[in-house]
Amino acid sequence: MARENWSNKLIYISTVAGATIGFGATWRFPYLVGENGGGAYLFVFFIAMLILGVPMLVAEHLIGRRLHTNVVDSFSGKGLDRPISKWWKAVGIIAILGAFGILAYYMVLGGWVMSYIGGISLGEIDLSTPLSAEEAKNFFETSTNSPWKMTLYTFIFVAVNYYILVKGVIDGIERVIRWVMPIFLILVLALMVRALFLPGALEGVKFYIIPDFSKINSQVILLALGQVFFALSIGFGVMVTLSSYLNKKENLVGISISAGIINTLIPLAIGFIIFPALFSAGIEPTSGPSLVFQALPAVFSTIPFGAFFASLFFLLLLLAALTTSLTIYEVTITTLIEKFKMKRAMATFITLAVIFIFGNIPSILAESSWSNVRIFGMNIFDAFDYISANILFITTSLLSALFIGFVLKREVALKELTNEGTINQKIAPILFYHIKFVIPALILLIFAFSFA
Repeated sequence: MARENWSNKLIYISTVAGATIGFGATWRFPYLVGENGGGAYLFVFFIAMLILGVPMLVAEHLIGRRLHTNVVDSFSGKGLDRPISKWWKAVGIIAILGAFGILAYYMVLGGWVMSYIGGISLGEIDLSTPLSAEEAKNFFETSTNSPWKMTLYTFIFVAVNYYILVKGVIDGIERVIRWVMPIFLILVLALMVRALFLPGALEGVKFYIIPDFSKINSQVILLALGQVFFALSIGFGVMVTLSSYLNKKENLVGISISAGIINTLIPLAIGFIIFPALFSAGIEPTSGPSLVFQALPAVFSTIPFGAFFASLFFLLLLLAALTTSLTIYEVTITTLIEKFKMKRAMATFITLAVIFIFGNIPSILAESSWSNVRIFGMNIFDAFDYISANILFITTSLLSALFIGFVLKREVALKELTNEGTINQKIAPILFYHIKFVIPALILLIFAFSFA
């Protein structure tokens, strides 16, 4: 059976954008900016995207498109003039474990967002009058500590993913991206315009875009480098899997640069919603992971038509989460279909069911009846996040760079980057050596600071 290809380059870049605009851009990025000096963090993040993000996008696209296969077999020696160790396929397995780890808690975050949309719609949280920080906190804790409620919302979110994924990459994921991305961008624009015209919004803009270089330290640099993995869905097989459906005529370097630019601009735009709104309401941007779920509802309660704009904001989060979760699930689904000859419906059901039972349910219970269960001193929800982000993603990325530099080597890599010597002939060798030497050094630096 012939492998599907994306309809065109624009659709593919839109899909890559959809894969990377999830909670990494809408939840994690804003609170890291708020906690780490605003413009100072933003400045370092831009540099990190340039020296780590775009080259790693190129690397994962190279690996994925080379053999047009699943994330495990992408690390095989097929097409080389010499045999390589079968252990390299373990890189694909680590990527799948990383995908499991992120989806284990990611889908629960989707349930949180749905609970806010439901709570606003049903009047469980009243945004028609100013909401105190304590009231916002109480609603958040009441929602997340209710296992039945969160299980229901998370299950609904998973079911929506199943309905789309079972249709396939083109008829499912691509078709949804065609509709969702324009809606998402319209919501971003509408909310950004509203936020920028709030009283006092200019102070939030200044905090966000004017760097205070005195606040740049090793922690800010480390966090910015780590955020790149979330911002571009690097290290858990997403880009390898998506690019395996990309035809051989496309310019991998051009696509990677375009995707890097788009996926820098989208988080940037999200910040122009959040920080002007926070400063307008007189709320400090340093509230950490609770910023989106506790601080922002209090902000929306202080502006006219707050419930309406809050609903739009959480809808934006939900759409972002959906486009990302679809592509992360696809990593495992494609592997099951190709490695075990499964029908798509069965591979999709097994993937979503296993993650729901062994990942989503424990993450939900981590906030209630299993709150005493600790892994490395963290609850289950936080442990999934920590292990995925600090071990699995980084390990996969390091081994991917080494695979290109020392296994595929220069000739094979350049052949793929230049489309048989027809394009990118000047920049391709520079990228190859950057991936071979600079990327592993940066990743080892992240490892060293993470465990220091």
